[in-house]
Amino acid sequence: MNPEPATPAVLDGLVEILGANHVLRESADLSRYCRDWTGDYEGQALAVIRPSSADEVAQVILECRDKGLAVVPQGGHTGLVNGALPGDSERHVVLSLERLNQIRRVDADNFSIVAEGGCILSVVKEAAEAADCIFPLSLGAQGSCQIGGNVATNAGGINVLRYGMMRELVLGLEVVLPDGRIRDGMTALRKDNRGSTSNSCSSAARVSSA
Repeated sequence: MNPEPATPAVLDGLVEILGANHVLRESADLSRYCRDWTGDYEGQALAVIRPSSADEVAQVILECRDKGLAVVPQGGHTGLVNGALPGDSERHVVLSLERLNQIRRVDADNFSIVAEGGCILSVVKEAAEAADCIFPLSLGAQGSCQIGGNVATNAGGINVLRYGMMRELVLGLEVVLPDGRIRDGMTALRKDNRGSTSNSCSSAARVSSA
């Protein structure tokens, strides 16, 4: 399918899916999504879209594919390698995970927590501690970085020698594929030989009570 010209009308389908408040188009609104943490690098985007569920992500991925728009996922925007910066004001849209920020479940008995990709790391850690567990990933940016970005970059942090990189803390993932399908690979099992391991469930270590 030939992409439509990059005019404001190309975003109408996204507005219909998410609502006008969650398809940001004004330069003042786009600024913080298009500049890196240091302020040294700046990109350009046609819009910032902010879905709040996997279903909405799937819908906007399909819409962007049909309109010939490139999607740049963005988490807490704390990285320093320009991996989440858009580069084309006519064809790039930033997909911000900030509204995908729910702790779905904490299972202390199985030492696991289900957190959406936009959850702030410190919020995940607090949820684990409330259940007498720990989520061991610890970073300087933990008050603003997001779990999705931690997974995508295989974050390490100050506890990495004892608990391993972020991939060691991931038990399962729910992902939206480029064709709009939602792949459910959620599991709380440390070892699962049933098939694909493309699953977002994270492990938490139990704190011993005094």
